[in-house]
Amino acid sequence: MLHLRLIVPAGRTDEVVDLLERTVGTTHLVVLAGAARDPVGDVVLCDVAREAGDELIGALRELGVDEYGAITVEKTDLTLSAHADRAEEEAPGEGADAVLWEELTEATHEESTFSVTYVSFLAVATMLAACGVMLDNAILIVGAMAVGPEFGPLAGISTALVQRAPWLVWRSLYALVGGFAVAMVLTAGFAWLMNAFGLFDATMIEGARPNTAFIWKPDWMSFVVAFLAGIAGTLSLTSAKSGALIGVAISVTTVPAAANAAVAFSYSDYRQMTGSTQQLLANLGGIVLAGTLTLLAQKALWRATRHRRAAVRPPAQAPAGTSGS
Repeated sequence: MLHLRLIVPAGRTDEVVDLLERTVGTTHLVVLAGAARDPVGDVVLCDVAREAGDELIGALRELGVDEYGAITVEKTDLTLSAHADRAEEEAPGEGADAVLWEELTEATHEESTFSVTYVSFLAVATMLAACGVMLDNAILIVGAMAVGPEFGPLAGISTALVQRAPWLVWRSLYALVGGFAVAMVLTAGFAWLMNAFGLFDATMIEGARPNTAFIWKPDWMSFVVAFLAGIAGTLSLTSAKSGALIGVAISVTTVPAAANAAVAFSYSDYRQMTGSTQQLLANLGGIVLAGTLTLLAQKALWRATRHRRAAVRPPAQAPAGTSGS
């Protein structure tokens, strides 16, 4: 279930309450008259089944509640109520399959911001991967992949394409390209510094490296793995199962490829730099393509599910004591 807290001007409370009462899957309606102070108005509380949440939030925005008041949505981990059970049964579809597009857009918007924190995480992850590359240490590579925050902008691009929001596409692309550019430049400088201290040398990157050589040797399997990881990552975001993102992060070689390209550039090994760049682009492209197709499929399947449930829902019965004529 989702818990909604609305702030509504007193003069518009009735129409909002009427909408909530008419929405299938809504229950536990509470109106606190005059409780809000900033902005001034009534506080309206309710619970709604997740599968009905996206439609309800959209209807509330059409009424302008987000403009003249506020809409706050919280997830409830446990709700013990027969009313809630009935609301979930009446709502079309399954909660696990429902996509809250407003929540997804907001989450990817936050993760797609070109900020100091985002760039710092990406740069540190790329430097860790550089150490893994030079030491041919797979554990360091996996650790760097887990630290990298690049899935946020990738998910942002997919979400923006499906939602047809060009501004979010460009914002996410800016964070993605700009973040990797800064991280790779800093990693190249890090490699030069480590070389000056005698901790890195050319033989380390030119050696056989059986554990990490795959990073700069892309093939179709690189794209397939990235595609599958993109599906898993998108499903984890839309179903609020964020734990799966760790598995996604350590499945693709975006950060290690960027690190290998930066280190190879610092040692003028342009063959490895080219191969690593191709690996990076293949992974990024596979994730974006998979994410976009997954969201499109979820959107189509959810629409079909709602229509099917609406078609088979029995008509409401007349109250006892009334005539059907």
